[in-house]
This record gives sequence, C-alpha cells and structure tokens, in this order.
Amino acid sequence: MPDLARFASKAALSRGRIVSEQPSPTRTEFQRDRDRIVHSTAFRRLAHKTQVFVPLGSDHFRTRLTHTIEVAQIARSLSRGLRVDDDLAEALALAHDLGHTPFGHVGEDALDALMRGHGGFDHNAQALRLLTRLERRYARFDGLNLTWETLEGLVKHNGPLRTPDGAPTARYRARGIPKPILDFDAECRSSIGALDLASHASLEAQIAAIADDIAYNSHDMDDGLRAGLFEFDDLRQAAPFVDELLSEIEATYGALERTRVIHELGRRVITRFVEDALDETGRRIAETGVASVADVRRCGRTLVSFSPALAEADRSIKTFLFRAMYRHPDVMRVRAKATEIVERLFPLFLETPSAMPLEWTALYRGARDDASRARVVADYIAGMTDRYALGEYRRLVDASMDLI
Repeated sequence: MPDLARFASKAALSRGRIVSEQPSPTRTEFQRDRDRIVHSTAFRRLAHKTQVFVPLGSDHFRTRLTHTIEVAQIARSLSRGLRVDDDLAEALALAHDLGHTPFGHVGEDALDALMRGHGGFDHNAQALRLLTRLERRYARFDGLNLTWETLEGLVKHNGPLRTPDGAPTARYRARGIPKPILDFDAECRSSIGALDLASHASLEAQIAAIADDIAYNSHDMDDGLRAGLFEFDDLRQAAPFVDELLSEIEATYGALERTRVIHELGRRVITRFVEDALDETGRRIAETGVASVADVRRCGRTLVSFSPALAEADRSIKTFLFRAMYRHPDVMRVRAKATEIVERLFPLFLETPSAMPLEWTALYRGARDDASRARVVADYIAGMTDRYALGEYRRLVDASMDLI
C-alpha cells in the first residue's frame, strides 16, 4: 500500500458496514467495495445503456460502461497524484452511474416526470437504492453492504446536499432532497452513522466527480466528431482551449489523418485537465491547511477543482456540446422515441403488473401503497438496458418501433 497523505481516507479506519463482516486477509475494505461493484448486476447492465445518443449504427461509441471505465482510470491517476486512496476513488467512479435509466438522461427525465407525485426519480438516489437494497446477491443482506465512506462519497460526490443551516442546497431547493437518500441517512444513523449531508465528501469522492467531467469533455468530443455531428472548426470557434490544442497538434505533426487528430485531441484534453486539477487541488489543500479527512469534510469548500482558466475551458466545451451534440436534430429524434418508450411502459406496468417478470410482480403486489407500487415500477424500468426497454415496448406496445 503506498504511503498516503494525512488528508486521505484510510481503509483501516473505515466507519464500517451496516452488517458487520470479518475483514478480508488479502484486500482492504475499499478494495472489497470496488470488487463488489464490479461484480454487481447493475454494473454489467451499463454495457447496454446509452451514454449519448449517436445516430449511427457503430460499436465504437461510448456506452455507460466504457464511460465509467474511463472515469475510473482518470480517478486513479488523480488519486495517485494527490496520494489519496485510489481504491476508494475507483470504487466511487465505478458506482457513480449505476442508477441511470435506459436511454441516458432523457430516460431519467421521463421517469422523473412520471414519478413526480411519488417522490420523483434521481439517478444518484437510484444508485444508492441499488447498492443498499435492490442488488440481491448475498445470503445475509440486501444490497452490497458497502462501507460508510463509499456510500457517503456516492451521495455527496457532487457536493453537500444541505446548507449549514439544514436547508436543501440549490440543486435540491425546488424539489427537495430525494427521499431514498433521506431514508437511508435516517436508517444508518443507529449503525454506521449519518451521512452528514451538510458537509463535503472525501477527496476521493471529489476526485470521482471531477474525473467524470474530464471524461465527458474528452469522449463526447471524440464521439461527436466521429459521428459527424460537428467538425474541428466548430470546436475551434467555440472553445479557445481546444483551438490551442489543435494548433499544437498541427505544429508538432503537420497534416495528420482525421482519426489520429481526434485521438491526439482527446488525450491532450485529458492530460491538460488532469494536470491542472492536480495543481489547483494542491494549491487549495495548502491554502486551507487540511491535515485529515475530517478537515476535508468540514473545510466548507470543494478542494478538487480546476483553475479559473480551465474551469472556463470546461464551461465552453460543455456549452458547445450541449448545443452541437446533445441537442442535434438527429439526436433529438432518438430522444423523442426514447421518451415515448418510457412514458408508455410506466403506466402499462402500473395497470398490468403481471406484464413484468414474476419477481417484480411479487414486489408490486407486496407494496403497501400507491407510492410504493410506483417505486417498484420505476425500479424495474430504471434497471432496463436500452435494448431490453426497446424489446419490451415492441412486445407490449408497438412491434414496429425502432430508435434509428
């Protein structure tokens, strides 16, 4: 085990698991968490869940699984650079998208609207449900029985959910904090301790969050260029940072074939953002004087961050991708069909629960009220892969439906 910084999370000092287990003779507690996530059913399903809709029949565009693996690689690099626990950061990177519905964010938006009267739907809260309730693999408990640090990092990797006075933060002000998170926070108070929703998470969790941003920037540009949704000149005009990188590539290598330029751009984007995050985070750690993981949680600010210059580059890239890729007419046509699939399947399963597999029908019939029954249906749909959801729609609604 490498020598960790004083402000790193320490597996040997973990607050533990809700169900006590004997320590592993060969793995740390955070390694066990990572391994359990990798072997989970929810993790395998990411291979067939959309990252971003690309209207071409190719196997080379990112899925949720390939995105997740890229996030994990970047998180490990950042963790080692900062001398924090890379097993915990990797576990959080691998788990961060487990709660996503089929069809990416459009599926989540549709399911959230359908669940509006029953607590809504939030993919981060759904990941928590999967890891603490819905995975049924072990003889002694539901979920994966992960450590407090992994569960806390999953819930708070994007920042605190409450302000110091207890009110929801801006992200949750209009809708409130998702009920599954509040329920779990109350449940674990008497065992491993509350998640302290007003504090920041560990550096490892913050690393997983920024690694997600870096991966998005790189691979969405890559996929968008390969799909022909935009060109290099479009990127150059929208983001001076990208223009600078493309100029470097031209100055170093001259005329390159298109695919090599795309690869060179992607690797340089990752490298610049990683190096900048390491420098800026190191500066913030020195500035705040944090000397323990407890100091990190109560310091009142995010420590893992980009410099102002790279934060602006991040914004310009995301603004461009939103307009040129996520809202491209070809992508929007697919999004409309995906929304229809979720909107039609949800009420169908509510009215005819026997259309679901037997185990889900049993859960539905055992639910105590309308909200609980709706949550069973939401859990079932959220767990679907893109192709399974499309297959169910074809079986139950319209056999001629196609996404392309």
